[in-house]
Amino acid sequence: MSVPRLLKRWAVVGLTAALAVGLTTTISTTAAADPAPQPVPMTERGPRVTQTGSALAEHSDGTRTAPLAATSDLDTTAACEVADFTGRTGSDLVEFIAGSETSCINTLFSLTGSDAHGAFREDQMVSVSYGMRDRSVNYTGDNGTGLASLVLYLRAGYFVQWYHPQDVGEYGPALRAAIQSGLDTFFAHPRSREVTDANGEILTEAVVLIDSAQENARYLPVVDRILSDYDSGYHDSWWMLNAVNSVYTVLFRGHQVPEFVAAVVADRSILQRLERFALDNLGSLGGDTDFLVSNAGRELGRFLQHDQLRDQLRPQLLNLLNASSITGDTAPLWVGVAEMTDYFDQAQCSYYDTCGLSERLMSKVLPISHSCDSSVQVRAQDVTLAQLEQACDSLLGQNAYFHDVARDNGPVADDYNSRIQVVVFDSSSDYQTYAGAIFGIDTNNGGMYLEGDPANPDNLPRFIAYEAEWMLPDFAIWNLNHEYTHYLDGRYNMYGDFAENMTTPTIWWVEGFAEYIAYSYQGIEYTEAIEEAGRATYGLDTLFDTSYDHDTNRVYRWGYLAVRFMIEHQRSDVDVIVGHYRTGQWQAARDHLAAIGSSYNDQWHDWLSKL
Repeated sequence: MSVPRLLKRWAVVGLTAALAVGLTTTISTTAAADPAPQPVPMTERGPRVTQTGSALAEHSDGTRTAPLAATSDLDTTAACEVADFTGRTGSDLVEFIAGSETSCINTLFSLTGSDAHGAFREDQMVSVSYGMRDRSVNYTGDNGTGLASLVLYLRAGYFVQWYHPQDVGEYGPALRAAIQSGLDTFFAHPRSREVTDANGEILTEAVVLIDSAQENARYLPVVDRILSDYDSGYHDSWWMLNAVNSVYTVLFRGHQVPEFVAAVVADRSILQRLERFALDNLGSLGGDTDFLVSNAGRELGRFLQHDQLRDQLRPQLLNLLNASSITGDTAPLWVGVAEMTDYFDQAQCSYYDTCGLSERLMSKVLPISHSCDSSVQVRAQDVTLAQLEQACDSLLGQNAYFHDVARDNGPVADDYNSRIQVVVFDSSSDYQTYAGAIFGIDTNNGGMYLEGDPANPDNLPRFIAYEAEWMLPDFAIWNLNHEYTHYLDGRYNMYGDFAENMTTPTIWWVEGFAEYIAYSYQGIEYTEAIEEAGRATYGLDTLFDTSYDHDTNRVYRWGYLAVRFMIEHQRSDVDVIVGHYRTGQWQAARDHLAAIGSSYNDQWHDWLSKL
């Protein structure tokens, strides 16, 4: 149980975005969703991450998903006064935005009400769009004129207007003409093609702005050009790789724009470009940039949803499948294409040789089956017997520790989750390659717990994890004890399934308790949480209201601190609260937390200061 229990999709977002590996997600169902492009991976693997992006899901009713959000990295947020933006117009507004830090602009994505109207009404957006145009005329290939902040401001406007149109007001032809002018001028400048980090930052944001403004059709030639320009020289610039990967967002979400579909049907050159890009860069597979190749295959396959294009696409996709394989370095491309054919053209699975895709991958990729005991089974990709025994010892040893801390009286009523399957991929990249296709989940996380319906005797809960390759030569399964705590917590402390558990705010307990058990059972000091304690950021009563909409620092580290304080210093309250959780009396638990209110805050802050 970690991060929103929605299926979350990766997206390229604000200029300070950090694409995360290390968080975990729990969902209660496993309905397959159209797989989205993979993220640009981080080089650092670990728990210090920033949750970014917004849910990107295909809609069968043709509605469009929202523009992409900004990063929520609070540690790099510059001080901002909303009135500085709402109180300015025209060139004065443009100059002020251009002189502002992008981390300041990021905070504007959350505006509502009169502030949203003051900052992002159409005439303000028109002024900023023409400001982008004017600064693009003499673009220097860097942020010397504040172009990055202007582009990000426009993205913020589209984002806020999408969610709060009643606050911002309508956008019409005037803005469309202005934004086209700004984007046209930027992409026409030769320095927008420079392969540097400085240009890559702004280019990334400009490409995402294409989608925010729903100009996906108009800028198909830009998408084609960026893919055509790509070569090995980009490998030294994370931001240029990010910019290339951003074109897949334009394609992914373009299917929800009628003009985009019509443009591709009329001129199908982008289909050839995607196939050619994948084939020309097969040598990148198995390396740090293989996501660019697999995403090319995914986005080509996504066009299968349009009947007019299927006859052309089928041989192209078969060509990509034949050029790759189900395992080995080329697997990301094969699996990506196979997922698309399975999702959009399953009736033709024999043509692609992808029938029974999930079961086939499960058998091929996870051949190892090992029972720790009657309650815990492991399916693994590549582990030794000694490593299996090490993992089993850790899991089975946690049982007694958990029950001692939880003080439970056995499983909650109507819970038949008496066994669990632990799935272990060989690495985070293998997890990203295979887990979505096998289990119908997202992989923008550090693992996922699938609880299912605990009231169904035939239900098999499982958590999907992977070996932490960055810790080699030491063997470690990432988030093993955290995820196992979720299983035990759900069985012995939380009545019903996950959806019922979320009836009232319980995240402080759900994530905080998983962190508390995982760290204390292993005897590991949670140094990141201890560092946070010194900042005294939150009152205890505030943390009782934590949701998955809050940043990961609050969800995990502060959740750990809240649970630890309550268990160590207010145990009687914990017993009452968890007692209500065990019987599904969510409002009673909430009322008890409300009654506590801020009464422990003085003791809480004193405790924090001594950690």
